[in-house]
Amino acid sequence: MREFLKTLEKDYDTIKIEEEVSVNLEAAEFMKKNPKDTIVMENIRESDIKVVSGLCNTREKIARALNTDVPGITQRIMEAISNPLPIGECKSVQDTFTVSEAADISKLPILTYYPRDGGPYITSGVIIAKDPETGVRNASIHRMLVLGKDKLTARIVPRHLYTYHQRAEALDQPLELAIAIGLHPATLLATTTSVPINVDELEVANNFHQGKMNLVKCETVDIEVPECEILLEGRMMPHERAEEGPFVDLTDTYDVVRMEPVIELDRMHYRHDSMYHAIMPAGFEHKLLQGLPQEPRIFSSVQNTVPTVKNVALTEGGCCWLHAAVSIQKQTQGDGKNVIMAALAAHPSLKHCVVVDEDVDIFDAEDVEYAIATRVKGDEDIIIVPGARGSSLDPCAKSDGTTTKVGVDATKPLDKLEKFERVSFSN
Repeated sequence: MREFLKTLEKDYDTIKIEEEVSVNLEAAEFMKKNPKDTIVMENIRESDIKVVSGLCNTREKIARALNTDVPGITQRIMEAISNPLPIGECKSVQDTFTVSEAADISKLPILTYYPRDGGPYITSGVIIAKDPETGVRNASIHRMLVLGKDKLTARIVPRHLYTYHQRAEALDQPLELAIAIGLHPATLLATTTSVPINVDELEVANNFHQGKMNLVKCETVDIEVPECEILLEGRMMPHERAEEGPFVDLTDTYDVVRMEPVIELDRMHYRHDSMYHAIMPAGFEHKLLQGLPQEPRIFSSVQNTVPTVKNVALTEGGCCWLHAAVSIQKQTQGDGKNVIMAALAAHPSLKHCVVVDEDVDIFDAEDVEYAIATRVKGDEDIIIVPGARGSSLDPCAKSDGTTTKVGVDATKPLDKLEKFERVSFSN
């Protein structure tokens, strides 16, 4: 993370805040007022550790982290998922951190972001654990609510970590884990990818890092973690749950309170100059990290239907979750509608999908709106699907999880191409 921050300071505007800032709501105010900037808060009232935010809150920053350009992000993610690289180098805790002590997360500048939050939340923490049955390692980012100086509860959905915990619980055993805070954005992005349960997300991250990624061997648990700013070691307890929430999710609305597993922490490692990475709930960093790894799934599904698909974007205005724009090279009439059906099937949370021609920039909301304004005939080009299963994050969804999905075919009719030619593009 440290080296990437230097890159951002060199090539992008970085805001450094020297005045004293509290982790209780005040820090979040600076983040809300500067939603696409990188911010370093150097004087935290409750901690000696600085807070950094906005490492990957634009597609341009994420593209830089992946050594590509914005249109190339989806293909870069697909390539890394298809070619995970084993990691050979592993350092010791002593060679990485200057402070190793009993866990006391009250020393960390863990933020409370909104007045109704359930408490202070770790929002950039990646949980690393191993499958109790196979030993396969998993790394995934989870929001974690502070319950005490050495206790957390984490929101886990039915995916890999959830499965690991269920297996450990069936054995009446705690699940050993580590929590890494302050990671390179490429590593963070890898932990949000959708890969099979037998694939190690850290090996996907190693592809992003061109095979040069280093790991750190934990002190009290048999786990290796990426190099990070702050490392916590502990275990997820069996048969123990605590209330998690309220928490503001992607759609800038409060998620419900649930009973979630409890994590007990043993050790904490950091450096005297460590920085704490805070991700603003419902901010661009949150949306992009969660949404971008879903774009390859949509791309692959659409490509099976229309091979000439150019790119896919889960748009920021759609919370990088509910709205997709898909660019295709249209070859036959009806391609647009087939793309809509493929996209909606690939990402079940998707609510609205717009399909455009390759002369429209799907990363430019004005350009997509232009296509809708000039190329859509409502009674012919709009598909409405009522009663479909949608996203639990959609405030419009019914109590049974269903919603209405809409597809918009904003492509040019093939028999009238000259009528729709964009003059500014042809000169």
